[in-house]
Amino acid sequence: MPTYWFELSVTVAAEAVEAVSELMSRYVSGGVVIEEPYRLLDDGQVHEPIPGAPVVVRVYVPDDDEGQRARERIEDGLWHLRQVDLGALGELATRRLAEEDWANAWKEHYHVLHLGRRTVIKPSWRDYAPQADEVVVELDPGMAFGTGLHPTTRNCLLLLEERIHPGDRVLDVGTGSGILAIAAAKLGASRVLALDVSPVAVEAARANAAANGVADRVEVRLATLEGAGSEPYVPLPSGLARLGEEVGTYDLVLANIIARVIAQLAPALLRATRPGGTLIASGIIEERRAEAEAPLLAAGLRDIRTRIEGDWVTLAGSHI
Repeated sequence: MPTYWFELSVTVAAEAVEAVSELMSRYVSGGVVIEEPYRLLDDGQVHEPIPGAPVVVRVYVPDDDEGQRARERIEDGLWHLRQVDLGALGELATRRLAEEDWANAWKEHYHVLHLGRRTVIKPSWRDYAPQADEVVVELDPGMAFGTGLHPTTRNCLLLLEERIHPGDRVLDVGTGSGILAIAAAKLGASRVLALDVSPVAVEAARANAAANGVADRVEVRLATLEGAGSEPYVPLPSGLARLGEEVGTYDLVLANIIARVIAQLAPALLRATRPGGTLIASGIIEERRAEAEAPLLAAGLRDIRTRIEGDWVTLAGSHI
């Protein structure tokens, strides 16, 4: 292991988070930290994100030749992104950290977060005394996406809390840290199948499910649904399964991904949603809403309810 690491960070407008996160994730072996500014409430006990405020996106690379190449590629990619109208996109900042500091540096940006009426997201390294009716999800993101801070995850959790019923079967496509799958289990789901194409995310989600005592109800697999495409520059991991009709049907399906992939998966997502069941789709930038919504409507999604936060859209509807 290297003795030193570099923290690479860039401040971006909310609408550029998805593009910058995808760019940076191509060149690091860990994951991307998305840090939203927040205000303190209840004497500092509650951290409330500030919608629409600039966001800091961070990654960590080793202080060696490989890390230097990653930094150069990220800087080059950011230059190209600036040629597109994505809103404000700052310069790449670099901070050198000793290994013992790097191991915990990213944890500084995560706090106890209250969502909806009952759901509380608690980082595993924070202390919190829950109220009697609260559902606490203890989370160690393990550098995998999905902490509850991003509007897409936050709004999925709010809609999940509204739509889930005790005993429901739930499918979570693109589970990341497992935050939605674990919340579904703690809110009463009898079985949750969580899928992701990232081995890092699968490992983190399995560990988080075990830490929350729901590993017996949350199955995490390195898999996606049939119909998912892949950009040429994104290598697919070995052992990735593409699931078709054998995946079965579920009372509630979650897809917190991006608009393009939701569009590709729309028929498969609706096939996996039982008639009368609910599909929640998120990770959609406002300007690309139609790209995701039209295929979902064509596949049979109806009675769509929309949650919008900043430039991010979350859709929830019923399968006819």
